Amino acid sequence: MSRALRGRRAGSGDTRAHIIATARGMFAEHGFDGASLRGIARAAGVDPALIHHYFDSKDELFAACIELPADPAQVLAGVVRCPVPERGEELVRTLLALWESPAQPALLALLRGAVGSRTQAALMREVLGRRIFALITTGMTEEDARLRASLAASQVMGMVMARYVLRLEPLASANREEVVRLLAPTVQRYLDGPL
Repeated sequence: MSRALRGRRAGSGDTRAHIIATARGMFAEHGFDGASLRGIARAAGVDPALIHHYFDSKDELFAACIELPADPAQVLAGVVRCPVPERGEELVRTLLALWESPAQPALLALLRGAVGSRTQAALMREVLGRRIFALITTGMTEEDARLRASLAASQVMGMVMARYVLRLEPLASANREEVVRLLAPTVQRYLDGPL
């Protein structure tokens, strides 16, 4: 039976990075709810207290695993405050502003990583489900709110891929407000229209 190490791991100069790498695999395999801090510590070969030394909470460790360039709660605050019947337009406008901000290179790296890696894709599913869909569906009472959020996300992600990754014209150079005008009604229908 191996004993968990206290302090820095022997032979390694970067225990924090090792914990993150281990946690990334655990979150990808078991999801956020299925991965425990004790299990991550055991897999990393460290004492659980060492994880708490580097990370205040499981949420903070999870965020470090995916390196989001922006806090979803801050980015989507205006969307959450918006009445559901107007949320599609606000969501599209907010996400376009984010993608056209200095965060774009990090967002592109995150998206490309999710497309090319099973681990990153699993982590992105967790982020979308736990942090982003929960915000988008705030105040929605339908039992299919999660389905609605994922349908809205499919539209937005398609636009992101076409506009920022593939740079498909004329969408890539279209005016931001024109994209909002064209895309928001479809996103809104997914949020509160008939399915």
